[in-house]
Amino acid sequence: MKRTLTWLSSIALCAVATAGTAQTGALSVELNKFKPGEPSGCQAYFLFRNGTGKSFEGFEMSLAILDSNGVIDRLLSIDAAPLPVQRTTLKLFAIPEIACSDISEIVLHDMPICKPQNEDNADCFEFLELGSKTSAALVK
Repeated sequence: MKRTLTWLSSIALCAVATAGTAQTGALSVELNKFKPGEPSGCQAYFLFRNGTGKSFEGFEMSLAILDSNGVIDRLLSIDAAPLPVQRTTLKLFAIPEIACSDISEIVLHDMPICKPQNEDNADCFEFLELGSKTSAALVK
């Protein structure tokens, strides 16, 4: 009986330790607005809402920009860092040589850097939420 209680206590301690290191919320990325850019490009406004409980000193996304026919026009790498904890951050990125109306979808292709402050690079896909208020979808 004592051995069983010790074993159960060990499991309970492991569960508490694991819960303490888990993410507490989501990091949402919203493609909020398009605006024509110069020359013949598109300005994309992104909102980053960090509800994870951690600040990010590194946050780089590789995006595939699909044209009006659904064909990949280009890959675009954007660096949104830093992303402070419990804050909403606005970032503006230029998408050159394609009209906003010609962008049908933006696909999150890869995340080469997702680094919480003072920690190792993390896999952000599990707690990342994507959305769009534009005519183009933002998807994983």
